[in-house]
Amino acid sequence: MFALEKQNQSFETAPENAPAAEFYQITRRRSLALVKNLSPEDMGLQSMEDASPAKWHLAHTSWFFEQFILKPHVAGYVSPDDRFAFLFNSYYVRMGPRHTRTNRGLISRPGVDAVLAYRAHVDAAMLALLAEDRANAEEISALATLGCHHEMQHQELLVTDLLHALSHNPLLPAYREPTPAPATAAVPVGWIEHPGGLVEIGHDGDGFAYDCEGPRHKAYLRPFRLASRLVTNRDWIAFIEAGGYKTPELWLADGWATCERENWDTPLYWWRQDGAWWSYSLQGAQAIDSDAPVVHVSYYEADAFARWSGKRLPTEAEWEVVARDRPVRGNFLDDGAFRPLPSDNRSDGQFWGDVWEWTQSPFTPYPGFRPPEGAVGEYNGKFMCNQFVLRGGSCATPVYQMRPSYRTFFYPHQRWQMLGLRLADDVFDLQGSLT
Repeated sequence: MFALEKQNQSFETAPENAPAAEFYQITRRRSLALVKNLSPEDMGLQSMEDASPAKWHLAHTSWFFEQFILKPHVAGYVSPDDRFAFLFNSYYVRMGPRHTRTNRGLISRPGVDAVLAYRAHVDAAMLALLAEDRANAEEISALATLGCHHEMQHQELLVTDLLHALSHNPLLPAYREPTPAPATAAVPVGWIEHPGGLVEIGHDGDGFAYDCEGPRHKAYLRPFRLASRLVTNRDWIAFIEAGGYKTPELWLADGWATCERENWDTPLYWWRQDGAWWSYSLQGAQAIDSDAPVVHVSYYEADAFARWSGKRLPTEAEWEVVARDRPVRGNFLDDGAFRPLPSDNRSDGQFWGDVWEWTQSPFTPYPGFRPPEGAVGEYNGKFMCNQFVLRGGSCATPVYQMRPSYRTFFYPHQRWQMLGLRLADDVFDLQGSLT
């Protein structure tokens, strides 16, 4: 098997409350570490509209610092190329015109070396700015922190976009050298009960958060329970063998139409080989690990599986009130595994890392939400339509991004991200009523 990297590695993580300059440098170094062994050809691949080339991610994250910090706050700052403002804008309408998203893979020039030089130019200017003692240093630091979290989101996208692109290569190249799967056994599903009632969710104001994580507000929950582990490949194979992909009664109408149109009969990247289930991952082609969390399933599939199981997906409020009592530890990008790992009967319920967990909650504004003024206000607010919230992070998410209030969101048909699920259920009393 053709491997892109000889050895596995973990990645540098910023210490808690690191100064802005240190946080900036660690974040930027991690992006370069992620592409260290990619070829220029690898870095130019774009396999679909939802994905972007690795080279573009490196350039766009530099564009963000340049456009939102350096140009407005550094007198005399000069970009290496003024055309980059057009070429590497993503969706910020207020920042001017943008190159067509579907054609990012056609940008052969500037080449990788020019993009790396652009990053170095931006880094030098940013570190000089962060070292200055100026009246608006707190504002600059806050913007730099936002830029670092923005770059961490693109680090996740970089590796998942690359996975999708490499999956089209018949050689099935490995981004990371394969590691043997540990011997595991099926873990029975237990349940974590919660009495419900009036709870508070959303960011509590301590530390960084995106605008969509607030305001903190009250929500009423009926008594419920969450599964003590994620849905596994073993569970999903049972769903397949029971005809889950052939039973329209299990599916939402839009989901069934998508399933038929796209010919879905397994999660993304799965196939049968010599009587066994296989999948493609960032570690290349491997036999399915039955006890690892299922990954690369859409909201439509997750919802159908939950209905087949006689259960449902949790709401984001249910997930948050249970997860926030559990320390943020798990299998994240920083660990370098790049694939979900079995729970191994973990007592923490595997709420963090491995796979993002679909909820039934639409991505809509919290009560009292107001986007920030200016182009930064385009970051989340304008996407609050037709998408669903996921929680918990994945094996491609930097751990520093994680907190109980963190919300990511995807359209219900999307599967290329590290998307999985956990079951939920209502709690009834002995008379069959909700307690």
